[in-house]
Amino acid sequence: MRRRTVTAGSLEEILQATEPAPAPAPSTAPSPGVPARREEHALRTEFEFELPRGYVDEAGTLHRHGSMRLATARDELRPQIDLRVKENPAYLSVVLLSQVITRLGTVTDVHAGVVERMYATDVAFLQDFYRRVNSEGHTRAAVTCPHCEGGFEVDLSGGRLGES
Repeated sequence: MRRRTVTAGSLEEILQATEPAPAPAPSTAPSPGVPARREEHALRTEFEFELPRGYVDEAGTLHRHGSMRLATARDELRPQIDLRVKENPAYLSVVLLSQVITRLGTVTDVHAGVVERMYATDVAFLQDFYRRVNSEGHTRAAVTCPHCEGGFEVDLSGGRLGES
């Protein structure tokens, strides 16, 4: 076997000779006969909601609109070591909701004490909202009209009066 001495100039030549040819720039116009690709949608990590009753703070201000982020594995594991949850397993949802609610009206520091002071109907709404967002990835639900038995979809996050 014969050894070859590689110089700076010959190394560049070897690398250039072994590099694949650059790929052509992608065309923005679809080719004829080729279906256009769908645009990829970004992962939605925060969801807006409107509470059925609303949270009343110490000053008497009513807060109904808020947002909840997707839960992480850490969010679901942390309550398991919380002493309040160990003493009373029903407290799990209070701790969990306080970690994922990012805003409630003008309240940005949503802690377990805030969730504790919410009406039971609002906590039940938030538990269902959490489940839908984290297991199904959206806030829509399929429903059936009790009168005409027609099926349609509603957005549980709220909106205009009478929508949720």
